[in-house]
Amino acid sequence: MDPLKRRTDLPVLLIHNVDSSWTPDEITQTLHEVKVLETAMREQGHPVVNVPVHHTDLESLLSAYDPEKYVVFNWCEDLPGVPHSDVLVAEMLETLHFAYTGAPPGVLALSWDKPKVKGLLDRHGVPTPRWKMYASPDIGDWECYPAIVKPAGEHCSIGVDKGAVVLKEEELRARVVYVQEAFHQPALVEDFIDGREFHVSLLGDGHVIMLPPAEMDFAAFSDVRDRLCTFDSKFKPESTHYREIRLQLPAPLDAAEYASLEKIASEAYRVLGCRDYARIDIRLRDGVFYVLDVNPNADISCDTSIVYAAEAAGYSYGAMVSYLVNLAARRHPRFDPQNA
Repeated sequence: MDPLKRRTDLPVLLIHNVDSSWTPDEITQTLHEVKVLETAMREQGHPVVNVPVHHTDLESLLSAYDPEKYVVFNWCEDLPGVPHSDVLVAEMLETLHFAYTGAPPGVLALSWDKPKVKGLLDRHGVPTPRWKMYASPDIGDWECYPAIVKPAGEHCSIGVDKGAVVLKEEELRARVVYVQEAFHQPALVEDFIDGREFHVSLLGDGHVIMLPPAEMDFAAFSDVRDRLCTFDSKFKPESTHYREIRLQLPAPLDAAEYASLEKIASEAYRVLGCRDYARIDIRLRDGVFYVLDVNPNADISCDTSIVYAAEAAGYSYGAMVSYLVNLAARRHPRFDPQNA
């Protein structure tokens, strides 16, 4: 990701969702984050057109723009009012022949199905915690504790709190029922890896580089149920998990650990078909790095671990997002250097 090898004149169409159902504070915060991203790209030299997506008719919104004249920076996590619709956004961009940043539709759809992700990792020999999906309260064949129970089809640690970690069968059955009833979907049960946790950011399409890994430090917590990244730890600044989980970046790793972590993270990235950027969540126990989750199109707001990791590697926010634009440009009929 040498800044000298990037084109900084590529014109960018920055698309992002703004949902009227959000609170005024949420809208204000989102628009601020978008402005920071837009400014970072402009400071690199990119002409940027900011396109907020306020409704579901993305096709009509994008019809005013010529796909041959722009690279789309896809920061549209959903169509307003349509959950899990990041897949629809990518599908529309493909249909309209835009070159865009981030994962293609199939990868985004796969990422919502945690059991399919786990199965794919298993088939390719990528270590992941022992797991099973339960569509009913019958959990009689599970014997591994502590365990963690998650909704099988959510992102952003939705449904993950202190109660997600269970220590015995009665707790497991109750939590499985809770997930099934609260989220109207099967429960994913995993062996809870009570070990060091790393958030590993990777960039690339074909050739993939690992940025300095971040470690989530749970030293403030003695209870095993607290040693995890919950929904609150990501989104509620007033919560104990948000305040007490410390980020160590770069993570203290010896050369052998670093090489092993890089191998496992890169293989997970490749197996799932990630493109341009992703964050892989991994835990270490007894010398084995286990992949917990793969996050294509991970959050790249300016205060996220992937941005901090890029800065630790010597790349500014602007340089990192400009690099993503350049990766997408390789898939553009006009801007691809091979077509120049």
